[in-house]
Amino acid sequence: MYAFTYETPASVADAARLAAAGGKPMAGGQSLLPSMRLRLANPGQVIDLNNIPELAGIRLDGNALVVGAMARHMDVAASSEVKAAIPALAELASHIGDRQVRARGTLGGSVANNDPAACYPSAVLGLSATVITNRREIAADDFFVGMFTTALEEGELITAIRFPIPKRAAYLKFKQAASRFSLVGVFVAQTDSGVRVAITGAASCVFRHAGLEAALNQSFTPQSAAAVKIDTSDLNADIHASAAYRANLISVQTQRAVAQMLG
Repeated sequence: MYAFTYETPASVADAARLAAAGGKPMAGGQSLLPSMRLRLANPGQVIDLNNIPELAGIRLDGNALVVGAMARHMDVAASSEVKAAIPALAELASHIGDRQVRARGTLGGSVANNDPAACYPSAVLGLSATVITNRREIAADDFFVGMFTTALEEGELITAIRFPIPKRAAYLKFKQAASRFSLVGVFVAQTDSGVRVAITGAASCVFRHAGLEAALNQSFTPQSAAAVKIDTSDLNADIHASAAYRANLISVQTQRAVAQMLG
């Protein structure tokens, strides 16, 4: 690693001030530290967010579930509030990485990093969640901009994410065996405004599938999802899977998610 200074602020205000001055925020460190070890990242200052109490916690707020940015994957997976309100979110968290990753990785870190194969972005987008920062609130549809790119500005920190409680939801993930990232992950949710289908792992950024949403809003059945043709033109193709294979996974996993929700 290159040399860097290490800061441990005790408040969001202090962390934001350091970030605005050019420091790099670190949540769980699951992406940042490997990048630094490989010398793909060279921050002069690392801002550890782990000592900020206001970033932790999980609570119900009316018809929404508010999860602090520093909630660990294992905390979300084990939370009785999450299991009762949005079981699909707890299920998603329970299958992220391995036990060590779940013990360190955080919701806010994953969403801010926006890895194209990460699980949490599909839940945020599929549930039409709101990303709360130290400056504003950002709707999920406006937050994910592109590969590893979000609407966050310099010095802006995620403090929590507010998930509206859906009527029902399901997440199915076909994982890459070694990394346990998603080859394709599909989050399907029936919300007050209709069905939302969010896809991760299949393209350069998490996205909603308009065709599947339209079909499922008309008829919420596996057969309806199966009738939708999945375009391969913007899907990833790599050593793990072709674009056609990923398109098939999107269709099959959406069908299975719907069947699970109806089951």
